[in-house]
Amino acid sequence: MKRSLKGTVPLLALLTAFPPLSTDMILPAIPSLAETWGVSLSVINLILVCFFVTYGFFLLFYGPISDRLGRRRPLLFGLAVYIVASLLCAFASSASVLIGLRILQAAGAAASSSISMAITKDIFSGQERERILAYIAVIMALAPMLAPVIGGWVLADFSWHWIFFVQALMGLIGMIGVLRFPETLPEVSDTPLSQIAHTYSRLLLNPSYIVMVLVMSASLFPLYSYIAGSSDIYINGFGMTEQKYSYFFAFNAMALMVGSFSCLRLTKNISSKHLMTAGFAGIFLGGVILLLTGQHGPWSFALPMFLITFSLGLSRPPSNNLVLEQVDRDAGSASSLLIFSYFTLGAVGMWFISLEWADKIPVLGAIAFSCGAVVLAAWFILQKRGIRGTA
Repeated sequence: MKRSLKGTVPLLALLTAFPPLSTDMILPAIPSLAETWGVSLSVINLILVCFFVTYGFFLLFYGPISDRLGRRRPLLFGLAVYIVASLLCAFASSASVLIGLRILQAAGAAASSSISMAITKDIFSGQERERILAYIAVIMALAPMLAPVIGGWVLADFSWHWIFFVQALMGLIGMIGVLRFPETLPEVSDTPLSQIAHTYSRLLLNPSYIVMVLVMSASLFPLYSYIAGSSDIYINGFGMTEQKYSYFFAFNAMALMVGSFSCLRLTKNISSKHLMTAGFAGIFLGGVILLLTGQHGPWSFALPMFLITFSLGLSRPPSNNLVLEQVDRDAGSASSLLIFSYFTLGAVGMWFISLEWADKIPVLGAIAFSCGAVVLAAWFILQKRGIRGTA
């Protein structure tokens, strides 16, 4: 299976990229949807918040199910639900209907991220898995770069409904890839599905795993806040068109790819823990700059956000690998709980930035500043205590 790496990595990257593809593609349409349906931005942003909450909730089930039944069957089921829900979203007639269908779409999409990360645990190990996660992160970073641009192009020539037709096609491509992919779990768990709660209890009683999950999840809080607030900042605040906004969003998403690619290159000469330290420090520094200069114009806002997102891309591959190093079994459940934490805190960030703030830019700066400071301090403490993988 490792010999067919060229086919493995793109498929895993596509499956892992379902969240940004499903959220970022609709971002350029959010202000116009709010105006069309006569609702506030805080209401229309529920198509993002509810997607993230539902996505995170269902992650908790797909991981243990994949440990018990294998990876392929839960993946195929989730992709089928995602395709049907995407087609239904295209015919939504109101904000409330679209929000409900996005919940169904998220329930299907949740199969992708947790199981794809568990597949990396099945096939690869140690530093090799860290390199594969970095490769996937580089490819996956194309999703938030291209998704809003595709959404902007669709809106320029068609209507927002076609965005969901494109997402249904994406789900179909993922399903075809999974159908052609072998089962990777060498031995299924003998734990009954009714014992899922016990699986998570073991993880919750693993202090090193839980601490690492919380620290790494907090580092992503500024990015998810940016995702929910960016269209309002650029379109309503700076007066940009949907298409021009999509290019600025893609510029910020490019930072994630550049950061992940830098991680991939630098791990040959620099230890993972030093890359994580640099990444967390970059989040903090970006927050400081955003607070001081972010309101002066589009580029004054975009550049410190680029630094923040680059820093996340630099630190995330070794961070994910370090979290998985804290467990010896139940990889599917561990991956699910990790990504559940990411998306739950992400949904909180999306909700928080969607409140009726007079100016969202200083709020984003304060979020990045505080999260960077907390995560950096926690990371230094973890290294001193010698958590597994940091020695």
